[in-house]
Amino acid sequence: MGGIMGILPLILMFGILWFLMIRPQMKKAKEHKAVLDALQKGDEVVTQGGIAGKIASVGESYVRVEVADGVELLVQKPAVATVLPKGTLKSA
Repeated sequence: MGGIMGILPLILMFGILWFLMIRPQMKKAKEHKAVLDALQKGDEVVTQGGIAGKIASVGESYVRVEVADGVELLVQKPAVATVLPKGTLKSA
């Protein structure tokens, strides 16, 4: 009985760590993957570096982001941080 009571706090701490840190992080990563899979031409995005632009083309692991007329940047898909609502860049 004493051995089980000694391990119980360790198990309790792992459970708390799981629900407060690991599980929310996994949920956020899953949502980000869904956003990346749904990227399509014409979406307005912001990269992790803070560059905002419109997607010109989508490849397997890269996207071309048009940041100005005739200026396109090749960016890895995971570097896309958020997808903006349509028309956001025109109002800026």
